[in-house]
Amino acid sequence: MKILETILAVALALGTAGQTKVQNISKVPTIKLNNGIEMPQLGVGTFLVTGEEAPGKIAYALRHGYRLIDTAQAYGNEKEVGKGIKESGVERDSVFVTSKISRDAMRGGAHAVRESIGKSFAELGTDYIDLMLIHWPVAGKIRETWEVMEEYVDNGKLRAIGLSNINPHHVDELLSYARIRPVINQIEIHPYMTQYNVSGHNFRNGIQTEAWGPLGQGVTGELDDPAIVAIAKCHGKTSAQVILRWHMQRGLVTMPRCDNPDYVRENMEIFDFQLTPQEMEIISGLNKNQRTNAKNDPDNFPW
Repeated sequence: MKILETILAVALALGTAGQTKVQNISKVPTIKLNNGIEMPQLGVGTFLVTGEEAPGKIAYALRHGYRLIDTAQAYGNEKEVGKGIKESGVERDSVFVTSKISRDAMRGGAHAVRESIGKSFAELGTDYIDLMLIHWPVAGKIRETWEVMEEYVDNGKLRAIGLSNINPHHVDELLSYARIRPVINQIEIHPYMTQYNVSGHNFRNGIQTEAWGPLGQGVTGELDDPAIVAIAKCHGKTSAQVILRWHMQRGLVTMPRCDNPDYVRENMEIFDFQLTPQEMEIISGLNKNQRTNAKNDPDNFPW
């Protein structure tokens, strides 16, 4: 009898864990990109997530229902991301992986861009990448890089291509020659840097907007803003959860970092409440055009 009770207890525990995992996955809505591909609206970023602990942090996020992982050649952690995906036990085709072409590769020309993409496949341990972005608008190199990326879409190695840190004039110029329209523009957005002009321009051109640094990377002070703290108290949520909900209701894709397991769990709990239109306006009205780093200007970056 005790053996039977033990077996039943284990079965129930496993069943409950399975249900929790499925429920977490189903919480995250998807966004249909302009090429028809579905992309999770909430994921995790991996900027500064490096070293021996990185694969475990990525695996942890995947086991807790995240299915969008954002990395970049310049982060130096694509190998760790690939290991984390394998360690998680989640099937590769269930994970949406984003990477980005580095500035150095762009400056090296078409051959260097091709080499960098090949290296990304090898480091990530995959034969395709769901979304590849131009990381920064390197002057005089965008068209050449974009045309190489289009080749990889043609041969099925890149499912989608897009942009990062791109201003409206860059988008307009690229659209004048691009065979394949970018599916997304990933830009810095948080309550102190709302960028409605850029996101609006993206959407008018059928390009999804994705927010990096959605919580101000912990340096801008939004998490302690009295208005956000008050809204969070009304909903029984944290400031971070309120800010991420604000991103969701703006229709943005976003991916806070996965470096803290407690925050990884907390950030998933944003689909059981809604901000009112007034609360959305209050948060949007906090804009200061304050970047997390003043040098992160797409028209005048020093790197």
